[in-house]
Amino acid sequence: MFKEIVTKAVIGKGKKLFRNKYELITLDKIDAVLGCWVINSKMSGSFKGEDVVINGSFDVNIWYSYDNNTKTAVEARTVEYEEEVHVNLKENTNLNSDSEILLNALKKPTVVDVNNEDNKITYEIEKEIGIEIIGDAKMKIQVVNDEDEYESLNEEVTGDELDSLIDKEINTNYLK
Repeated sequence: MFKEIVTKAVIGKGKKLFRNKYELITLDKIDAVLGCWVINSKMSGSFKGEDVVINGSFDVNIWYSYDNNTKTAVEARTVEYEEEVHVNLKENTNLNSDSEILLNALKKPTVVDVNNEDNKITYEIEKEIGIEIIGDAKMKIQVVNDEDEYESLNEEVTGDELDSLIDKEINTNYLK
């Protein structure tokens, strides 16, 4: 005999590496890029049909020199992004209104390349995102017996009931 159990389980899982190029225009004629780093990464996911849409943002700070390498400045920008990804679902599973998306930054956004020309800085950001889709899953398990056996219960007397029974059993005239 078999029973069906419905539970929450990972019904789709995947990861994707993203590389995106961005530009920053400055008022200064740049001599050299001295540093470029990413902070404050955030992301969330939603469904668009059967695809997952990842909306996120991060802050980029670019430190550069200008005026014949006599001055420096730091430009800070918030970059917002939207990525659409198809995650294959496991066999015999479907998305429904209770399905959830779990996102994990397998590789946080980092700068992998930066170039400058006059007053324009071009930089490339790489990030890897792990995606899990949680949904209803149905499992069949084999059972030997459809019903659990009843266990015999012995009545045990405890506490005040036990004290009362002992008082009734005591013979105070046993010495006479």
